[in-house]
Amino acid sequence: MTTWLNMSLQDGASPIMEQLVFFHDHVLMIMLMITTTVSYMMITLIRNKQTSRFMLEGQMIETTWTIAPAMILVFIAMPSLRLLYLMDEVHNPSLTLKAVGHQWYWSYEYSDFTKLEFDSYMIPQEEQQESTFRLLDTDNRIVLPMNSPIRMIVTAADVLHSWTIPSLGVKTDATPGRLNQTSFSISRPGILYGQCSEICGANHSFMPITIESVPAKYFINWVSK
Repeated sequence: MTTWLNMSLQDGASPIMEQLVFFHDHVLMIMLMITTTVSYMMITLIRNKQTSRFMLEGQMIETTWTIAPAMILVFIAMPSLRLLYLMDEVHNPSLTLKAVGHQWYWSYEYSDFTKLEFDSYMIPQEEQQESTFRLLDTDNRIVLPMNSPIRMIVTAADVLHSWTIPSLGVKTDATPGRLNQTSFSISRPGILYGQCSEICGANHSFMPITIESVPAKYFINWVSK
C-alpha cells in the first residue's frame, strides 16, 4: 500500500505492475529530454539578437522536427503495445474469481468451487483494531494463491463500480448487466489494498478491497475449511 509523503507509484506486487512502473519511468525520461531540449531552444531564441533577411526557409530543420517526434512516438508506442499484449486475458488460469459490486460492498464468488462465496464489508471505525487500517480493511478478505494466473470477472448489481488494486496494476469497471474480465498474478505474499475507483454514490469511499496473498498450500487449506 502507499505510505506517507510517497510521490511515486506503489511497489509492484505483480509482474504487470512492475512493467507498468518501468514504462512510466521510460516515458518520464523521454518527457524530461523533450522539455530540456525545447527549453534550451526557447531560451536561445529569446537571447539571440542576430537576424538574417536571407533565411526564408529551412528544409533541413523542418525535416528534422518532423521525423524526430515520429521516432519518439515509436519509442513510446512499442513498449505500450507490448504491455497491452501482456495484460490480455489468460488462456489457462489457475483460478477464477468473480466480483460483484453493490451499494456499498463487494460480493465474491470462487467459480471453481461450489458454495464458496461471501460478502466483503468495510470494518467500522469503532470495531477496528490497532493492526487494521482505517477505511481499507474488510471483514472478509479475498484469499488468493501467489505465483498463479488469476482470472478476474467483474460486474455490478446496481450502479457503476470499479474494482481497483493499485499494486497489481488492475482497474476494471463493474457495469450492471456486463461481465468485464481481467487477469493478474501476484508475485509475493502479503496483504494488498484497493478501493472502488468509480463515483458510485454517497458511500463510494467506503468500498475497500483487501486481498491476502498466500502460498498455494495455505490456499488449499483455506478452501478446504
